[in-house]
Amino acid sequence: MKTLEEIKSNSKLEIKQTAIDGISGFLHMTGLRHCTVIASWGGGWEHVSVCPANRCPDWDEMCQIKDMFWKEDEVVMQLHPSKSDYVNLMPNCLHLWRPIGREIPVPPILYV
Repeated sequence: MKTLEEIKSNSKLEIKQTAIDGISGFLHMTGLRHCTVIASWGGGWEHVSVCPANRCPDWDEMCQIKDMFWKEDEVVMQLHPSKSDYVNLMPNCLHLWRPIGREIPVPPILYV
């Protein structure tokens, strides 16, 4: 994950609260209205949740959000948990995850 100073320097991000293990605020991106964002780095995970009021972010928007918070050579993921573990507390909310101190396995480049 980028440093807090690198994250704060993004003009599309308006940080409202900062804590020891994360930040919260708003993203200002074309097409995403009243888009709340929470970034955290506690509990063994780096995590960003993005919740626009009007719709779910699309792939390109999630790629831009990934670039706001992580370096270009870092792998992050969106998860589709089993039905028994599924939780949806916020409409239109998507999440990006990266375990701290572990590599995310990825398939060979020819498969992607």
